[in-house]
Amino acid sequence: MGLLTDVHYADKPPGGSRHYRESLGKVREAAALFREKQPAAIVCLGDIVDAAPTVEVEAGYLETITAAMDESGIPRHHVLGNHCVSTLTKPEFFKYGRTTAKTGHYSFDLGGVHFVILDACYNSEMEPYGRNNFVWTDTNIPPAQQVWLAEDLNKTDKKTVIFTHQRLDLEPEVNYAVKQCVGIRAILEKSEQILAVFQGHSHKNELREISGIPYCTLAAVVEGSGVENNSYSLLDVMSDGTLVLKGYRKQENRNLG
Repeated sequence: MGLLTDVHYADKPPGGSRHYRESLGKVREAAALFREKQPAAIVCLGDIVDAAPTVEVEAGYLETITAAMDESGIPRHHVLGNHCVSTLTKPEFFKYGRTTAKTGHYSFDLGGVHFVILDACYNSEMEPYGRNNFVWTDTNIPPAQQVWLAEDLNKTDKKTVIFTHQRLDLEPEVNYAVKQCVGIRAILEKSEQILAVFQGHSHKNELREISGIPYCTLAAVVEGSGVENNSYSLLDVMSDGTLVLKGYRKQENRNLG
């Protein structure tokens, strides 16, 4: 699978270390590699766009950057990030992003492996993010989605990979963490079939192992100017259940399992 995260594409000047306009060229570089290597799918782990002042402008950002991803010719999946649904609502993101799925959390099988996409874009009232009704540190996975996750894992006998934007490997009080992360980790541990969890959100390479499950945080596309500061990867799930992450540019290589 092709992986990338935190693209933050927007047609606006840089802000600090984030070079929003340059993300378009960076994604095209990743798409060219994916077109060459032909992974089974692409997963964007959230924040594919940055905030815009209006729905119309934000929709334009999303259409532009997903068209660049589609230069690969590879089917794509999206994890919702907080910036994806700041100006837009979730249904608008699915519409303008022409996404594979029309829901924030879902699962699918590829090559004998089960993949789960989680959606932590809910505020403390368990309302879906949209139209600036949240602060980015208030990130939650509602009880109903937790029940769905446990049931989904119980239904499959396949080894499983989890994708999330906000992080599950931190303590709940940490800004980047899902507030229900301890309970979510317990669900994953109980299943005894999780190969790894891949995350974005904090923009840097990190790897932690908790109760035998690797939690791999990927570096952001948007950070830094120039192609040398791009970040994307190819994930191979091997027949013995080990994972090999081949990183490009600033993304580190990982051997998991």
